[in-house]
Amino acid sequence: MSQIDPPSVDPPSIDPPSIDPGQSVITGSTRLYAIIGDPIRQVGSPRVFNPIMARNKVDAVLVPMRIAAADLAAAVAGLKAIGNLDGLIVTIPHKMAMMALVDEVGATGRLVGAINAVRRGKDGRWAGDMFDGRGCVRGLKDQGDDPAGRSALLAGAGGGGSAVACALAEAGVKRLTVCDIDRAKAERLARVVAGGFPAVAVAVGPSPAESPRGYDLVVNCTPMGMKPDDPPPVDLDALAPGMTVIDIVLKQEPTPLLAAAASRGCHTMNGHRMLQGQAMEVARFFGFG
Repeated sequence: MSQIDPPSVDPPSIDPPSIDPGQSVITGSTRLYAIIGDPIRQVGSPRVFNPIMARNKVDAVLVPMRIAAADLAAAVAGLKAIGNLDGLIVTIPHKMAMMALVDEVGATGRLVGAINAVRRGKDGRWAGDMFDGRGCVRGLKDQGDDPAGRSALLAGAGGGGSAVACALAEAGVKRLTVCDIDRAKAERLARVVAGGFPAVAVAVGPSPAESPRGYDLVVNCTPMGMKPDDPPPVDLDALAPGMTVIDIVLKQEPTPLLAAAASRGCHTMNGHRMLQGQAMEVARFFGFG
């Protein structure tokens, strides 16, 4: 596997023909994209990407495919043989394993150790990179909360947290504190960020996360908030006006963290806005954003 730094943004291998914006008919010239994972019923990407394709008059469709971890290598080999398949979105549990199945990995993917989108180039080679964190940053910028020059407290050093941490560092945060129930995991992520972005002051905090007092950005990248009885990922009483609080949990209603943040006059951003930002970044990577 070779490396790319950063990946070039080429259009799909075959330029898709224009279609009427209202057209939804799949034809013999329709290009194919898929989101692969296991489980797969919970994914929202088809509802996000197919409208993007329609708005951009791209004759293409994104479909979900359930692929078990044990079948990933065989399935990807088969998918690569489909001549009108131009790209894949990768979700749990395949983001790390997918790195070994592509020809090129972008700089962010190498830092994070996982990728969540791959595309077929004009030369037939497959390139992948990680866009989870970039989606978070894009969502923040779209609502006027540019992370540059700000301080951030991040709870959760797993795959999502790693991607967000690297993206925040790339976007220019001046200080980043990483917290995780597994301190060794938090320390590994802190080393990765410090090594890739030496201008950022990186520290490891306690878990549960230290008080958010004194931070500009507070980011929950843990599952806390998915269940009603989950403990809060940070001290809610320390949230204050002027902070921006992000929760990447995908729920329609505000999580307890976001509800508490809003009641205290904070700016907030939920997982769906992050998903929208990620979709726009991946669409640009695929060549139709």
